[in-house]
Amino acid sequence: MELYVTEISKYVIDAFMLIYVIEAFMTFRFKTEKKRKGIYIRQIICMFAVQLSCFIQIIARTGKPVYLFFFAFQIVIFASVLMLFYVIYPEGNRLIINNTCLLLMIGLIIITRISYGKAVKQFFIITASFIIGFFIPKIILQFDFLKKFTWIYAAVGVAAIGAVLLYGAATNGSKISFTLAGITFQPSEAVKVLFLFFMAGALVEAKEIWQLFLASIAAAVHVMILVLSRDLGSALIFFVIYLALIYISTNNIGYLALGLIMGGFASIIAYKLFSHIRVRVQAWRDPFGDIASSGYQLSQSLFGISSGGWFGLGLYGGSPTSIPYVEQDFIFSAIAEELGVIFAVLMALIIVSSFFMIMYEGYFIRDRYYRLVVCGIGVAFIFQSFLTIGGGSKFIPLTGVTLPLVSYGGTSVLVTIVMMMIVEGVCLIRTDERFEAMERRRERMADKKAARSSDYYRDYERDYGRRED
Repeated sequence: MELYVTEISKYVIDAFMLIYVIEAFMTFRFKTEKKRKGIYIRQIICMFAVQLSCFIQIIARTGKPVYLFFFAFQIVIFASVLMLFYVIYPEGNRLIINNTCLLLMIGLIIITRISYGKAVKQFFIITASFIIGFFIPKIILQFDFLKKFTWIYAAVGVAAIGAVLLYGAATNGSKISFTLAGITFQPSEAVKVLFLFFMAGALVEAKEIWQLFLASIAAAVHVMILVLSRDLGSALIFFVIYLALIYISTNNIGYLALGLIMGGFASIIAYKLFSHIRVRVQAWRDPFGDIASSGYQLSQSLFGISSGGWFGLGLYGGSPTSIPYVEQDFIFSAIAEELGVIFAVLMALIIVSSFFMIMYEGYFIRDRYYRLVVCGIGVAFIFQSFLTIGGGSKFIPLTGVTLPLVSYGGTSVLVTIVMMMIVEGVCLIRTDERFEAMERRRERMADKKAARSSDYYRDYERDYGRRED
C-alpha cells in the first residue's frame, strides 16, 4: 500500500505543480488583479493539493501521526496568510504572495523530511516573519520619509557587517554570523535590504559624476568587508545588485561594461588570495578527482540529482542527508532527488515567474526611488537563486548561499519575506499612481467638456444676438 501511495502521489504532485506554473505565467496576459482572480483561485487549489500530496507521502512512509498535526498547522497558517493578504491588501500583487507561500511550503516539506526539529523551528520563524511582514506594505505606502536616510542606511549596513568581521564566529572559514542571547543572526542578509535603500537613494540624488563615484565607493566598502569576512557569496550578490542598479539608473552600458571588467579582475585577485576559492573551483572542475575531501559535497549532490530521475525517489526514498549542509546550500539537490527533476525545474520556473512579476511592477511604477528598490529586490532574488541552483548542479562553482524561501535559515527567510512585502508596498504605491492618473484624466476631460460647453454658449449668444439685431 505504501508503495502505491508513493508512486501515485509522484505524478499527482507534478501534475498540480505543472498547472500552477502554467497559471503563473498566464497572469502576464492580464494587466489588472481583477482579471487575474480566477487564476489565483486555481493556484491556491494547486498549492494546497501539492502540500497535501507530499504529506500523505510522508505519513505513508513514516507512519507517524505527528506529521499530520504539523501539516494541519501549516494549512491554518498559510490559508490565514493568503486570506488576510487578500482582505487587507486587495490592490497588492497576488502572484507574488502565492509564489512566496508555495516556495515556503516546498521548503518546509523537504526540511521536514531531512529534520523534523529544524522544520518546526523554520515554521515558527515563517509565522513570525509574516506577522512582521504584514506591516511592511502599509509602512512603505504611508511613510515617504524613508527615502531621506540614504547615508544612514549605508552607515548602519557597514557597521553591521563590520561587527561580524571583527567579532563574528567562523563557520567553515567564513565569518557570516554572530550569536546574541542564544539566537544566531546573519547580518549580511538584513544589510541587503539596507543596501538596496541606500543605493536607490544615492542614485536618485546623484546629479553629478562625483556623486555617482561616492555611491560606488560606499558600495565597494560593503563588498570589501564581505570579502574580508570570506562571505564571498554575499559579496557577489551585493556587487551584482550594485551593477544592476547603476545600469537601470543611468541606462549607460559603459558603466555596466566597466563594472563587469572590474569584477573579472577582482575575481582573479580573489582566486589568488583565498585558498578556499581555489578549492571550490577545483571541486567544480573535477568533483570526482578528490571525492573523499574537497569534491565530496558536490559529487554527492550530483549523485542525488541523477538518482532521482524525472519523478524522484519519493520522500524518504533517497539519501539527501549524505550531503553536508543539505538543508541550506544543497536544498535543490535534495528536492531533485526525492521529488524529481521535473518538480525541481517547475520550482525553478516559479522563482522565474516571481522575478518577472517583480521586475514588471518595478518597470511601471513612476516613483524612481522605489523603482530602483523593487528592481534591486528582483535582481537579488533571481541571482541568489541562480547561485544556489547553479552551484548544486555543477553549472557554476559553489558559493555557499541559500535558496530564497526554500532553504533552512531563519535570517534568510525573514529578510526574503520582508523584501517580498516591500514589493507589495510598492504595488500599492503604483495603484495610487494609477488612480491619480485616472483622476487627472477625468479632470482634463471635464475641463475640455466645460470649454466646449462654454464655446457653444458663446457662439449661441453671438448668433442669437445677431438675429435680434
